[in-house]
Amino acid sequence: MKASSEREYWIATLQKIADPVLTSLANKQLKLLMPVEAHPHVRDREDYSHLEAFSRLVCGMAPWIEHGPDEGEEGLLRKRYAELIRKGIDAATDPQSPDYMNYSSGMQPIVDTAFFAHAILRAPVELFEKLEPEVKSNVVKALKSTRDRKPFFNNWLLFSAMTETTLMLVGEDWDPMRVDYALKQHEQWYVGDGVYGDGPAFHADYYNSFVIQPMLVDIIEKMSNQSGDWKEMKQPILERAKRFAVIQERSISPEGTFPIVGRSIAYRFGAFQHLAQMALQHRLDSSLMPNQVRCALTAVIKRLIEMPGTFDDNGWLQIGLCGHQPELGEPYISTGSLYLCATVFLPLGLSEEDSFWQGEEEWTTKKAWSGKTISIDKAL
Repeated sequence: MKASSEREYWIATLQKIADPVLTSLANKQLKLLMPVEAHPHVRDREDYSHLEAFSRLVCGMAPWIEHGPDEGEEGLLRKRYAELIRKGIDAATDPQSPDYMNYSSGMQPIVDTAFFAHAILRAPVELFEKLEPEVKSNVVKALKSTRDRKPFFNNWLLFSAMTETTLMLVGEDWDPMRVDYALKQHEQWYVGDGVYGDGPAFHADYYNSFVIQPMLVDIIEKMSNQSGDWKEMKQPILERAKRFAVIQERSISPEGTFPIVGRSIAYRFGAFQHLAQMALQHRLDSSLMPNQVRCALTAVIKRLIEMPGTFDDNGWLQIGLCGHQPELGEPYISTGSLYLCATVFLPLGLSEEDSFWQGEEEWTTKKAWSGKTISIDKAL
């Protein structure tokens, strides 16, 4: 597949994932139309699943919405989605809307309000500045409404920090302590070679990519100038992030598969949000060519998205890694959770002239397992 057609494939795949969520929400019918598949013994996921679907999807789409083209077929499509998302933000944050979402009850909204905040951080013009004043006010109220619950003592600290970072970005009062606590604790939880523990213990899973590294990088990027000690933390955080992206790229097999390790595997290719973000931000290690990362990610996307059963008959994602595998849904997983997969599409925020989208290049394992030259790997 040529690089230009790969970008088209990414956009078409993102469309397929996004359309049911965004069109339903723009029409204030998401709660009416979205199925909520969940663990058979869990009864509360309908309280949370709609915010999960919207916030996680938009978190992945945001760089394209903010930086994608204005002209041509892609430009028209981007503008259409930007408008749909702004309508969705209105519907999701207006207390009078039938699709008003839950920010204030239970623990799960701490998570998904933060993904919503991360989307705004990634696209402040399109997803905040262009909102009507009343909608802006509703968004701020939604973000602040999570403050009356404390996050768990693990990666959840970053959710509170991300929400405060976005409040700072949009000119609202924010709490430095929530940011400081998350940054300092993750410094304590760093276990070496570019990897953080998820709380005091190391977990062999993809949470360094689902949450920890992307949020740490974006929080420190926005906040380092707010405090001298945060400024000193920035370079080590970025060096670790660069190393972890190397590990991620090397975990993609020649066939576009990856180790099925740890919880939340039903987030599918959301497992590579971090690698996608490092490509977006031009922060890849010198051993990685941007186009080899694109080719590796494309192989993963194709391997998973084209498996029958990934979508139901109405186009909604179903629980599973490769097709419909409901047994892979932990008790906190429901239909909305699955839309974290959209974070693999972050590099659509790069112009089609960027080196990421230029030419073909085999990724590390594809070269290695066909006897070609690769670089020796070494720890940070």
